[in-house]
Amino acid sequence: MWRRVMPRLVLISMLVFSLFALGSCSNDSDRPGTTAAEDMTKAPPVYSYTIINTYPHDRQAFTQGLVLDQGTLYEGTGLRGQSSVRRVDLTTGRVLQLRALPAPFFGEGITVFGPHIIQLTWQSKVGFVYDKTNFTLLRHFTYPTEGWGITHDDQRLIMSDGTSVLYFLDPETLSETGQLHVRDDQGAVARLNELEYVQGSIYANIWQTDRIARIDPESGQVTAWIDLTGLLPLEDRVERVDVLNGIAYDAAQDRLFVTGKLWPKLFEIQIHPRP
Repeated sequence: MWRRVMPRLVLISMLVFSLFALGSCSNDSDRPGTTAAEDMTKAPPVYSYTIINTYPHDRQAFTQGLVLDQGTLYEGTGLRGQSSVRRVDLTTGRVLQLRALPAPFFGEGITVFGPHIIQLTWQSKVGFVYDKTNFTLLRHFTYPTEGWGITHDDQRLIMSDGTSVLYFLDPETLSETGQLHVRDDQGAVARLNELEYVQGSIYANIWQTDRIARIDPESGQVTAWIDLTGLLPLEDRVERVDVLNGIAYDAAQDRLFVTGKLWPKLFEIQIHPRP
């Protein structure tokens, strides 16, 4: 009896050992996860810029959102009693159409989704949806945080609130569907402001800096920094200007535009690796 059982025990032991060995080999060769973790500790590359074109910009526009949709430039502005959503002539900077917000509201970011313009407000926790053709107010919606920047990826709205968290919203119900925590090699990246979706990445102005973060929309990892130091010349700073804020992307012609709050100029720029 014992002799008949022994070979079976040996066989079972060998099979268990083989399975363990295979599992160990699989874990050792499972490098993608390790590589991803290692990549998160690497400093993102830093990009610089070249100015392609310079356009006039309304010095009274406290720019909070900037969108180029089918050749039309839209702008959202802030400050209480001065907030608006506008249609602007790109080449002249002239305001072609304007809808003012009621005085209690401090306008923030805007985006165009289909036939609608969606605009956030800062601390009121209220957003507005307009018809993009005639600026008729269609509805309002609420959210539990502050409102800063907003963009979309053709499927979801993406919203910032000044922290290191981005929020995904359903474009129909305007309710939250998910969150994205943004990090670089140093940790959480806060003060995410104006947003734009550019070729599969989220671009975010970092408030009170001259930097734009390029963010992976799946992982939240900052994949590059865009340094726009010196973009607005010193001679244009003799009057009151505020921080860099406002990113618009023309997907049809692959053009990138940036400006700032109360800036006299709007720039078309090209991004390239820093020398």
